[in-house]
Amino acid sequence: MIPTILVCTALCCIVMFFVWTYAKSIQNAGVVDIFWAFNFSIIATVICLMATGFWERKLIIAGMVLIWSMRLGIYLLIRVGSHLQVEEGRYKKLREEWAPNPDRKFLFFFQSQALSNVYLAIPFFLIAFNPKPEISILEYAGIAVWGISILGEGIADAQLKKFKSNQVNKGKVCDAGLWNYSRHPNYFFESMIWVGYFMLSLNADYGWVGVLSPITIMLLLFRVTGIPMTEEQAIRSKGDAYKEYQRTTSVFVPWFKKK
Repeated sequence: MIPTILVCTALCCIVMFFVWTYAKSIQNAGVVDIFWAFNFSIIATVICLMATGFWERKLIIAGMVLIWSMRLGIYLLIRVGSHLQVEEGRYKKLREEWAPNPDRKFLFFFQSQALSNVYLAIPFFLIAFNPKPEISILEYAGIAVWGISILGEGIADAQLKKFKSNQVNKGKVCDAGLWNYSRHPNYFFESMIWVGYFMLSLNADYGWVGVLSPITIMLLLFRVTGIPMTEEQAIRSKGDAYKEYQRTTSVFVPWFKKK
């Protein structure tokens, strides 16, 4: 397992170094999000080639990660690529905070993103190296949770894209579909995708260690780069309209709406 982890780490760090070089040339650090997602496709490929667990389980987890990674990566590529000349507010804020040498700090930031790829892949390694020849009911349940969450995240992203594409909605807050109930249905389903991965890892020896991934994802979404930065930017750009949206919707859970 260790050689596989080291290969994944090296490849992810190399990718992020070249992405940092590109981001530096265009002065847009937002491209890191695209390749953070695509790095998991690299990990999935390495796992498929190097892991020594039960072949069927190995192919299942590699396929799941590849599908999730490519879906998210392509979505981010379209979103970020549509405004490469304009850096997202959260990265613009970091650039201002890290002056006068933001590029140097962004280099460390990009490399930390590469390391986070490998750290979050802990369940993938546990699953792919699990030699047990039978797939358990819990693993099938994890696949179901993952599948429903992939679908839910795709629906949320599509609803947001459709809302933003209508010029009538320019400057307005998206409250269509799932966004009528939750301010972050995409983040909710993203966290549940990682819960699904964790459920698959539980059938492996020391599989409980896989819980680190969904916990970390939820902490990031709730406390660091997800909801806090997204909502700060939304308040800056939409003001009282977003504050009212905050008052009437749940932060996370899509089926609960405040009175």
